[in-house]
Parts: sequence; structure tokens; C-alpha cells
Amino acid sequence: MAKVCIFLITVALIAGTVGCDGDGLQNLEIRTWYDLDAIRDNLGGSYILMNDLDSTTLGYEELASPTANGGKGWQPIGAWGDRFTGSLDGQGYEIRDLFIARPDDDWVGLFSIVDDTGVVKNVGVVNADVLGRNRVGALVGQNEGSVVNCYSTGSVGGEGRVGGLVGLNYRFRDQPDPFAIIGDPYSEVGIISDSYSAASVSGEWGIGGLVGSNDDILSRSYSTGDVTGHSLVGGLVGSNGGPIRDCYYVGSVTGDVSVGGLVGACGGTADNVGTVSNSYSSGSVTGDVKVGGLVGDNDGTVSNSYSTGNVIGNSNVGGLVGWNYHGTVSNSYSTGSVTGKYEVGGLVGDNYEGTVSNSYSTGNVTGTYGTYKVGGLVGWNWGTVSNSHYNYDEVLINGENIITIGALFDEDFDEWLANDKFLDINDRLSQENGYYLINDVRDFKELLAFGQDSSLNFRLKNDLDLAAEPNFYIPYFAGEFDGNGHKISDLSFYFVSPVGLFGCLASGGKVTDLGVENVNVTGDDYVGGLVGLNWGGTVSNSYSSGTVTGDNYVGGLVGHNDGTVSSSYSTGNIAGELGVGGLMGENCGDVSNSYSTGSVTGGYYVGGLVGVNLETINNSYSTGSVTGNDYVGGLVGSNYLLGNNGTVSSSFWDTETSGQATSAGGTGKTTAQMKSIATFSGADWNIIAVDPGETNESYIWNIVDGETYPFMSW
Repeated sequence: MAKVCIFLITVALIAGTVGCDGDGLQNLEIRTWYDLDAIRDNLGGSYILMNDLDSTTLGYEELASPTANGGKGWQPIGAWGDRFTGSLDGQGYEIRDLFIARPDDDWVGLFSIVDDTGVVKNVGVVNADVLGRNRVGALVGQNEGSVVNCYSTGSVGGEGRVGGLVGLNYRFRDQPDPFAIIGDPYSEVGIISDSYSAASVSGEWGIGGLVGSNDDILSRSYSTGDVTGHSLVGGLVGSNGGPIRDCYYVGSVTGDVSVGGLVGACGGTADNVGTVSNSYSSGSVTGDVKVGGLVGDNDGTVSNSYSTGNVIGNSNVGGLVGWNYHGTVSNSYSTGSVTGKYEVGGLVGDNYEGTVSNSYSTGNVTGTYGTYKVGGLVGWNWGTVSNSHYNYDEVLINGENIITIGALFDEDFDEWLANDKFLDINDRLSQENGYYLINDVRDFKELLAFGQDSSLNFRLKNDLDLAAEPNFYIPYFAGEFDGNGHKISDLSFYFVSPVGLFGCLASGGKVTDLGVENVNVTGDDYVGGLVGLNWGGTVSNSYSSGTVTGDNYVGGLVGHNDGTVSSSYSTGNIAGELGVGGLMGENCGDVSNSYSTGSVTGGYYVGGLVGVNLETINNSYSTGSVTGNDYVGGLVGSNYLLGNNGTVSSSFWDTETSGQATSAGGTGKTTAQMKSIATFSGADWNIIAVDPGETNESYIWNIVDGETYPFMSW
């Protein structure tokens, strides 16, 4: 028995193993490149690295040098159908000078694929020179197991899913939910933790400083190497569909589309949602579209994170997130400067149906296309913003102090930040019957601080005059504002979009019983006397008068309507280029019992009431002159519902005053016919004749028969 044991020990020493455990598969020692190479013959074994391996170690020239394997260098351990299922404990040692040149191969790294039972830990791959095609990393091409306390330096390149340490970190969908993992990271699969990379990384898509594409847990890790690619390029991870937490990046990231300081794109699927939490980036980021200091393209979740690097791009450029598409950003901030052409924001470039909450930005913002969709917090918002701000007095937008979504004056911003992002409205405004009262202009300006709160209701107690407050407006409003029959006069500004007394009326927001008079507004897109962009809110019993001028989607009352407008009117003169209307520029919501009387001038899609209509208009009219080039109408410039030409019914126009004998919709009548109740009662209008100066509110329409056109009873 003793002789047999001696014989086994001798064999074990020759094979680089220790122990007399019967199967010879446990604690196999790695001392040379030959020993490392032999892992491929026993992919389920347990291995320990006993010393550093480098260019002077036995077997390097034959197995891992630039001349090995016909110039291809190291052959990755394992393959798609023959994965590494065992474990390697590097014990803190390094594998140095690894060379791989396999640009036509997938799953390239020291290991090709680590299966769900595989573990690689406590090892560094130093001064690596690795080139592959898809799923390329210095340590592992594709990890479905655990990579813990590992690191890499050198350079890694490829086409897709290229990372400094791991190309693809992956979990099969039928495996345990990574969000439920608590405790020992080795108990589950697709995990990378406590690891880093200082390698420079380059490729086309899915390029990350640590991991090219992550679909599972990545925690307590970082990267510092420069990262370059075309799309889905991130300082830590190129494309993320899993949870990233307690991670950071320091370096420089350069790409074209979906480029982020930490993550290029953070996505979500029905099975898994990409998240970034308790993480940061301090690297500079340069790209073209969807460029962010932390995340370039987010439709997942970003929370408790920040970025400090400067960001440069063209469109969808943000200090924290470039494009927040249905995504969530919360309890986060950015401090770097942001430069782009349009849709450029200090925190988020474009918030499209996404949510931004409890967050802030402090960096200056520059839009090289002027103030078009540029903001101190959000460049362009088509989503929800709550309790999120920037310092109006400190942050420069194109070198100026400009009010955009999230603006707070210096004293308020400092107090809000110092009090854990909280201001007490009860210290500022008095309350009556569930409404906070707006008594003067100073009270009205408090809506900068509290207008984002959808639970708050405000009521105007007096007429207000904004003549002494040029360029002041409320850029975003989510609550209820009851004008209480009062008016706000002399609103004037010339700058950003969307603009109106309320730049953006959020989904669920309400503005009722309010007049704005002597408006003098000039903006870019989505410009209105009362509301620039109605994003699912309600406007009722309100009116505007004055002059409204812009480029696209310009209306006397509302620039773009995606909500409800009822019992409202505009008498102002309106001018624009595309989508220009006396009441609103573009309607994607419901309009009823409303009218306009001002003159309208535009280029294309120009209407006396609405420039472009994609939804429903009921019981409404216009009487002003209309001038344009193409798609010009006395009521609607273009009526286009759900991809088809819309239906016009029980509608009329005056052929004499308009000078138009034909129309794409409606029925032409003489002036006398237009002033006869018979014309309208015969079309089943809800109308009644009244005496001059009287109204009958039991009917929608009133008319002084033979003397006036129909008019609203209200």
C-alpha cells in the first residue's frame, strides 16, 4: 500500500498535482504554462495557481507567445460545447504576457467559456494582448459561472461584446433570479464581483472596460482603462441587462451611439431589467448620439449614482444619462459640463416617457444649436420629473442663466440640497380649502420649487402682471392650477422650447379658469401662449391673447396637445413654420367647445384653429385669417387620424369671407347661410337662437339668427 501511494505522489508531482484523493481531480497545481494548458484535458477539475506565469515561465514560447500556434498565441481553454466547469484559484498570483491574436474566433480569452458551475477567482491577467471577434475578454470570453477577485491589464480588442476582463457575463433565463441572491456569491451563476480591469479596450459594439455585455450580477468592481467603440460603449460595461451595484469607472470613453461613462446602454426585457445602483463614473465621455456621463441609453433603472466627468456629443447628451427611454433615474446627480447640439441636459439629455426623481445637476450646459431642447436639468422632456433641480444662479446654459425644467434660485437650491432634497411648502404659501394660494408674483414664482409635485393644488387669488419679470415662466407643472377667473398679463420671453406660461403641463396636470393676456412669446418648437407642451394634462375654461411666434407646433393657447383642451379660446396673432394654429399647433388629444379668432401665418400645416390634427375636435370654430403655403385650412391645416385621412362632419366654412370655394372637408356656405340657425340645426348641432347680448348655457352653441355666426354659450 505504501508503494502505491509513493507511486501516485510521483505521478501527481509530474502532472503538477498534489494529494492522494483517489480521483486526482482536486487541488491540481499550476506551476507552468504546460500545467495551465493541461486544464483543457480536465475541464471539471479544481486548480490552484502556485506562482506567477510570465514570458520566462516554461512553456510560454510554445503556448502563449506571439509566435505560438502559428502566430495566434494562446488557445482559449474550453469551447462552446466543451466548457470549463471546474474552478481555478489564482491565490493572488498573476498570469502575465498572455498573447492571443484570433480575430476570426468567438469566445476568446484565457478561458473560452466558464459554465454555470465554473469558478475563477483570485487571479490577475497582466500585460495581456488579446484580440478576438465576439465575446472577448482577457480572462474569460463568456462567463456563466463566477468570476471573483480577478483583474486584468494590457489591451483587449474585438468586434462585439468585448471587455477588459470578461466579454459576456451571462445567465440562462431558466436559472435563478439574480435579484433574489443574498449572501454567498458562489451560490449562483453569471456573477462578477470584487474585480477590476485597467486594460484598454476597443471594438465595434458592446464594448466595456470590464465587461462587454452584462446580463447578470456585477458588483464591487471597477475599471480604469480607456474604452473605444462604435455603439453600446461604456467605461465599465458596454451593454447591461443585469444588476450593477457598487461599481465605478475612471478613464476616457469614446464612441458613437449609446456611449456612457459607466454603461453604454442599460436595458430591460420581460425576464430581466438592467439596473445601476450605488455606482459612479468620473471619466470623460465623447460620442455622437445617446451620450451620458454615467449611462448613454437607459430603459432600465439608475439609482443612488453619480457622474463627474465632462460629456460631449451631438444629440441626446446628458451629464448622467443621455437618453432615458421609459427608464427611471432616481436619487442621482451629475457635476460635469455637458456639450451637444440639441436635446442636451445637465442631468438627462432626452427624458422620453421616462421618470426622473430626487436628482440634480450642477454642470454648465452648452447647446451648439442655440437653446433648442437644451436644459440645466433635462434637455428635452416627454416624461415625468419630480423633486429634481439645478441651480439657476450657478448653472450656465449657453453662457447665460436661463429658466428651464428644474430651475431653482440659488437660496432655494441650497436649502433644498441641505435639507435632503426637501423644501416645506407650508413655510412659503398659505392654504385654503385644499389649495395653496397665489397672491402675488412672488408666490407664483414658488411654482419653480413646488410645481413638479402632482399632489399639490394652487389657486390664484389676484390678477398678476409679469411685466417686471421678463423671461420668467413655469417650465414644468404637474399639479392643479385654478386661475379662479383671474388673469396673468405681460408674459414675455425669447428662448427655449417648450414655452408658454407653463412650458410643459405634465400628465395629470390641470390648468383651469385662467386667462393670459398681452402675451409676447417667441420660441423654437412647442410654443403656446398658455402651455407649450400639454403632455397628458387638462386645460379648461382658459384663454390667451397677444402674439406667439415659433418654428414648429405653435399655437395661440397650446403648442402641442396630447391631453384635453375644452371650453377655451385664443385671440392672439400666431406665426410659425410647420404645425401652426390659432388655438394650437398640433393636436394629439381631445379638443372641444373651443375657438380662436386671431390671424395665423405659417409655412406648412397651418389652420385657423389647429395646424395638425391627429385626434378629435368637437364643437369648435375659428374666424381669423389664415395664410400659408401647403396644407392650409380655415379650421384645420391637416386632419390625419390614426394613419388615415380624418373624418369631417357637420362642419361649415364661409365661402365669401374666406374666398375659398372648395375644401378638403366640411361644407361651404355663404355669409348669410353661416348666420342662419337653419344651417346648423339642420346638421343636428346643439344650438339655439338668442337675443343680442344674451346667452343660453343649456345649449353648447348660441346664435343671433341672421346677425352672428354661432358662438359658444359660455
